[in-house]
Amino acid sequence: MAKIIVLDEHIANQIAAGEVVERPASVVKELVENAIDAGARKIEVIAEEGGLQSIRVTDNGSGMDPEDCETAFYRHATSKMSTGRDLFQIRSLGFRGEALPSIAAVSKVQLVSSSNDSGLGQIIVIEGGTLKQNEEIAAPQGTDITIKELFYNTPARLKYMKTIQTELGHISDVMYRQALAHPEIAFTFRHNGNTLLQSPGGGNLLQVIASIYGVNASKAMIPIEAENLDYRISGFIGRPELTRSNRGAMSTIVNGRYIRNQGLHQAILRAFHTLLPINRYPLGVINLEMHPSLVDVNVHPAKLEVRFSKEPELNTFIEESLRAVLSAQVLIPQVVKQNIGKGRTGSIIQEQFHFNSPSTEASSNVGTPTPTRAPDQSVAAYSLRESATSNGYNTPSASGNDVQYTAQVVPPISSSGGGQKTTQQNATQSNRISTPTAGFNQVIAPVGARTSEMLYGSPEAVPELPEFPELSLIGQHHGTYLIAQNEHGLYLIDQHAAHERVNYEYYYEKFGHPTDASQELLIPITLEFTPSDSEKLKSKLQWFQNAGVILEHFGGGTFRVVSHPYWFPSGEETAIIEEMTEWVLSERVIDLSKLREKSSILVSCKASIKANQKLTPEEANTLLQRLAACKQPYTCPHGRPIIVSFSTYDLEKLFKRVM
Repeated sequence: MAKIIVLDEHIANQIAAGEVVERPASVVKELVENAIDAGARKIEVIAEEGGLQSIRVTDNGSGMDPEDCETAFYRHATSKMSTGRDLFQIRSLGFRGEALPSIAAVSKVQLVSSSNDSGLGQIIVIEGGTLKQNEEIAAPQGTDITIKELFYNTPARLKYMKTIQTELGHISDVMYRQALAHPEIAFTFRHNGNTLLQSPGGGNLLQVIASIYGVNASKAMIPIEAENLDYRISGFIGRPELTRSNRGAMSTIVNGRYIRNQGLHQAILRAFHTLLPINRYPLGVINLEMHPSLVDVNVHPAKLEVRFSKEPELNTFIEESLRAVLSAQVLIPQVVKQNIGKGRTGSIIQEQFHFNSPSTEASSNVGTPTPTRAPDQSVAAYSLRESATSNGYNTPSASGNDVQYTAQVVPPISSSGGGQKTTQQNATQSNRISTPTAGFNQVIAPVGARTSEMLYGSPEAVPELPEFPELSLIGQHHGTYLIAQNEHGLYLIDQHAAHERVNYEYYYEKFGHPTDASQELLIPITLEFTPSDSEKLKSKLQWFQNAGVILEHFGGGTFRVVSHPYWFPSGEETAIIEEMTEWVLSERVIDLSKLREKSSILVSCKASIKANQKLTPEEANTLLQRLAACKQPYTCPHGRPIIVSFSTYDLEKLFKRVM
C-alpha cells in the first residue's frame, strides 16, 4: 500500500502560509508590494490591534479584471512572469504567486477590485481558503483588500503571537522601509485610528526621512551619488553624530526592494571607520540600482535576503563611495547650548572647584580641613580647568576664557603628607577648594578610617573598601595615562576610566534620590522620535520620572524635557536623555535598579575627563585620591581595566638586568 500521498490544495496552502505569513507584518508587506507592482501612487494601510484583528490595504493602482480576481487566489498564479527565463530578470517585488492563497488559508479575506473607471468592480470573499462570495459590485479603480481574524483557524500560530505593541512595531518597520524605498508613492499608515505614517509621495526622499525619523535627523543627512559600470548608488547617509544603538536605521534597497544583507552593512560600517563610537551605528538610506541579472531575489521565503553575483566588488564600491562622501565633509558637530533655568532648585549650590597654583594657595586658603559634608556628597568628581597657556598647566585666569570641564565634587581627601586647606564661603557662592601642593611625587596613601569617614560622612556609612596600593605620582603620558610608582613597581592609570569610575559611584548614589535634585528648565529640551517609538514611549514616561527626568508628550513624534537633575553634566543633558530613551525603548521589561545603573553609566561617561587632556599635578593627585576611595577602583563601569602594573622584576627583565 502506498504511503506517499499528494496533499490537497487547502493543506498545501496552510503549509505555505507557515513560510510566507509569519506575522501580521508579513501580510502587510505582501499586500503593499502587490499594490506597488500594480503601479499605485497612493497606498493606505489601516490596522487594528496590531494587525491581528484586521488589516486593510487600499491603493489606486491598475486593479484586476473580474475574471482574474478569483484566479489570483490559486497557488502559483501570477502575472509577473511566464517563462523560466523571467526568473533571472525579476523587476517586480512579487513573482511567486504564493502570498494571496497563503493569506486566505489562515484568515477571512475580502477583496474589492476594479481595473477601470467605469464604477464596476468585483468582490471576492474567502474564509479559511473557502470561497464564499464572487460577484459584481460598485468600486473605484484600484484594489481594496481586507484581512480579518488572522490565524483564526490555526490556534497554535495565534498563541505564539507577540504583544500588540510588538506586532505594531514590525508593521511600522515594514511601512517605513517601503516609504523609503518608494518616495514617489504617498503612503499612509493608521493603527487604531492613530496616523503613524504619512509620506508626501512627491519623490523627495529627504522629506520621507523627515516624516519617519524627524526633521533634525533629515537636516543631518548627507546626499550620496555614485556610479560605475555595474551599479548606481543614491540616497542619504547620516553624519557621524547622528547614530543609533543598533543597525535598525540602516536601510539598504536594491532595485526598489528593501533587503537585509550583512555584507552591505559591514561595508557601510567600514566606511565610517574611526568616525563612530563603539557599538553605535549610522542612520542611512542606501538605494542600489543594478541589472536584475546581477542579483538573485529567489533565495528567501520572504524575499528579504538576496545574493549578488559580484558581491565583493559591490561591497568595495559601496565602502569607497561612502568614504569619499564622508571625507569631503567638515564633520564638526554643531553645539546647541540649552539655557537652563534654576526653577524651584535655585537655592541648591552647584559646586565648582578650581585648582589654585602652589604659589597662591598659602595666601588664599587659610583654615583647617572640614571633615563633615552634606549627605549627597558621597563620592566625587571634580572640575578641571584646562588653561590656554602654552604649557597646558592650570593657572588662575582673570579673563574667564578657560575651557572648563565641570562635574559635582566634594572637598579633596587630605593625605598624610598634604597640607590641604578649605574655605567655607557664602551659601550662594561656589566653594573654592585647593588640593595638596606637593605636586608630582606626592604619596597617595591607602584609604584609612579618617579618610573614609571624611568621604562618607560618618563611620557607620563607610563601606568595605578594597585595598589600593600606596602610589607616588610620576607624571602623565600622552595626556591619557597617569604614571605612578611604589616599591613594587610601575603603574599606569587610564585617567578617563578612573574618572568614570569615580563619577559612576557618585552618580549611582545620586540616582538613588533623583527627584530631590530635579530642576525645571527655562527652555525645555525637545526630542523627536518615529511614530512607532512615540507610541511605545508614551507608556514608559514614568520610568524617566524615576530617574528625575520629566518627559512630556508634545504632540506627534515630539517630546519635551521640562526638568532633569541639576547635577547632569553641563552641555551633555540632551545626549544623556537621548541615550536613556534609546535604552528604555529597547528594553521589553524595565527594572528600576537596572535603569539606575544604566543612567549612572551614561552620566558618568559624559562627565568624565577624556584622553589627550593634560592634568596638573594637583588634579592628577586628586583623581588618584578619589579613585582610592571608590568601592571598586580597578575597573570602569564598562569593565575596562583602570590600572595596570609592571613589577620591578618585569622591568629588570626587559632591560636584561636579570636573565
